[in-house]
Amino acid sequence: MRVTVLLGGWSSERAVSLVSGSGVAAAARTLGHEVTELDMGETPEAGATLAGRLLATRPDVVFNALHGTPGEDGTVQGLMDVLGLAYTHSGVTASAIAIDKALTKALLVPQGIRMPAGRIVTRAELFAADPLPRPYVLKPVNEGSSVGVAIVMAESGCGTPIHPSAPGPWQHYDRLLAEPFVAGCELTVAVLEDPKTGEATPLAVTELKPASGFYDYDAKYTEGRTTHVCPARIPADVEAEALEMATRAHRLLGCRGVSRADFRFNPECGREGLYLLEVNTQPGMTPLSLVPEQAAHCGISYAELVERLIRIAAGART
Repeated sequence: MRVTVLLGGWSSERAVSLVSGSGVAAAARTLGHEVTELDMGETPEAGATLAGRLLATRPDVVFNALHGTPGEDGTVQGLMDVLGLAYTHSGVTASAIAIDKALTKALLVPQGIRMPAGRIVTRAELFAADPLPRPYVLKPVNEGSSVGVAIVMAESGCGTPIHPSAPGPWQHYDRLLAEPFVAGCELTVAVLEDPKTGEATPLAVTELKPASGFYDYDAKYTEGRTTHVCPARIPADVEAEALEMATRAHRLLGCRGVSRADFRFNPECGREGLYLLEVNTQPGMTPLSLVPEQAAHCGISYAELVERLIRIAAGART
């Protein structure tokens, strides 16, 4: 097939997208596909020509290797729907909801998915008073890869309440999601669909053990900064709960192809200490990424993973 790998873009995750897309393109070529790599561009102005550039490649399938907005929030998905192009990963609705952490909570919590309680706060509210008892977490509503996440501790040194001059995500975002901090460890589960049946199956549970601090952007994408334990050494009932919650979230959101669910787990609380944090509809495909690692654990090579996603996308148009 003619496969156009869409990568780059102008989000804070551009560098990750370039690595993901390069790996996907190389794998697709080994599979015999005719591959074009198309950088969306480094500025929003470049997006004005995207439709024409995409159509010029005459793709049978667009492999969406973008991360962050506008490639992960439904915007690019909507464009490709209008153009009549088949593309990998989730469609408009699932992408738009999953990128927005508040919308994700609004959909999943009423369906019995355990997530930390939280509320949206503005910069002005944050400077007036702490929104929650410390420690608590602040994160942008619609960023991925832990971009802009801060854990506000009693000893954080940012003031009480937070001082406007203190460094943190409040310097860059007017609206932030405040959540209680869940003590314990970080877990993640990839969910992959079968190209023939469409059945969504969880792959494994991985525990993420950063060398220091928490699992932030640098810990995700800097080699040696985080140890991946796959399968995670957690109680069997907690493992089963994580696998089931990730699969249910994938289905409830209407995800397609592959997704990755991130969790926090407090072992002192047993199964009740497992909380879903978010669902990623465009998980990374870099050498340090978790979905390829879990796929390999299940006997699925990187190239086979790429082929599955291409076939799912092609099947969505047939």
